[in-house]
Amino acid sequence: MKTPIPFIDLAAQQARIRDRVEAAMRRTLDHGAYIMGPELGELEAKLAEFCGARHAIGCSNGTDAITLVLMAKNVGQGQAVFCPSFTFAATAEVVAFLGATPYFVDIEPDTYNMDPASLKAAIGEAREAGLKPVGVISVDLFGLPADYDAIEPIVEENGLWLLSDAAQGFGGVYKDRKVGTIGVATTTSFFPAKPLGAYGDGGAVFTDDDDLAALIRSLLFHGKGEDRYDNVRIGMNGRLDSLQAGILQEKLAIFPAEIEERNRIAARYSEGFENLLVTPHVPEGSVSVWAQYTVRAPGKNRDAIVAALKDKGVPTAIYYPKPLHQQTAYENFPAAAGGLPVSERVAQEVFSLPMHAYLDQETQDFIIDSVRSVLQRV
Repeated sequence: MKTPIPFIDLAAQQARIRDRVEAAMRRTLDHGAYIMGPELGELEAKLAEFCGARHAIGCSNGTDAITLVLMAKNVGQGQAVFCPSFTFAATAEVVAFLGATPYFVDIEPDTYNMDPASLKAAIGEAREAGLKPVGVISVDLFGLPADYDAIEPIVEENGLWLLSDAAQGFGGVYKDRKVGTIGVATTTSFFPAKPLGAYGDGGAVFTDDDDLAALIRSLLFHGKGEDRYDNVRIGMNGRLDSLQAGILQEKLAIFPAEIEERNRIAARYSEGFENLLVTPHVPEGSVSVWAQYTVRAPGKNRDAIVAALKDKGVPTAIYYPKPLHQQTAYENFPAAAGGLPVSERVAQEVFSLPMHAYLDQETQDFIIDSVRSVLQRV
């Protein structure tokens, strides 16, 4: 291929909807309400309708979305919140930032999502260590919903709350339940590279709890009460701006079709790599939005594979090269007894290939052929 292959082709998507995006931006520029303008309420209504949640609350980014839920739950000193170690730092970062203890659990090798058995063991260990378990943050990694049929009973048995971190998973489905309707709340990110991304930072919180929704709306606006100068609690500045809300409305309009394309492209990849790589597993009843298409080549030299693909013009990325419990900022926080062997192993093997809704067949065939060729030589 002579043309560089983009890992995520945002330009192709923009070409499809640029006139509509520019029209949305002009509407904001014309009325001048750049913060808390009418676009925000319109977007929230459309997001809630899309996933079936009672409330959708736009906010500044995906990290702040998690923070807002944890603040509403009064997370703090002496408490343990359980999350997978094989994820982006934001999941655990906000727990530690609020003074609580992120307690790391392992993942399942086929889905890369939270291992319920590891979670169950960690909850007991936390109690024995004198911590108070309060909540679980699951992660819908790479766009695939976690195993909620197994996770939710553990959460309920232990009197905990469940927060679904769907920064990569919004638009997915778990056994007829759309992501956004799972747990006491679901959070997502609109970072530009996400399946539903803005042209800047953004995020959202979804919940069916009226009281929780009202509290989060107060917290994201400096803890306001009846008006912005009536501060009834300590809050933060977590608002989503009007320009991004307008842009996201146009992107949401084409999102269902893009999800279909992502699944078609993922299926072609998996067919092309059959018996060659460990390809992603999507359990029956689940729909992934394929934030990443991530594979493994056990026993092979990943660095050599990635370098050879780069030479051929095929970009790759590694999500994630080191699990959180092994990183400097988090290595002193507890992890489930016996270590997290799956997280540690897959971190040495995974690599992701270009994935977006505008990956044409010719380019995808080139990628598949390149991977097959490289694997024969390394």
